[in-house]
Amino acid sequence: MAEGLLRHLEGIAAMKEVGINISRHRSKALDEFLGQRSDYVITVCERAKQQCPVIPGATPIHWGFDDPAEALEEQQAQTFRRVRDEIS
Repeated sequence: MAEGLLRHLEGIAAMKEVGINISRHRSKALDEFLGQRSDYVITVCERAKQQCPVIPGATPIHWGFDDPAEALEEQQAQTFRRVRDEIS
């Protein structure tokens, strides 16, 4: 989810500002990881925490960041930058 959010136009710009190219990244569906063992599942916003399925054997961890996609349009760039820095 964080990767998907950062791919948003403002998110890509926010990452370019710190020298990270994510132009080839893509959001991945959870089913792409079926059959793989996971030690942890990390959610980064409340919506993901509520909707993320239980992954057998994985410890759930929640890092509560604001969802930049839910910010007012005029505040999205600032929110992406702040969340980028918080994730770092």
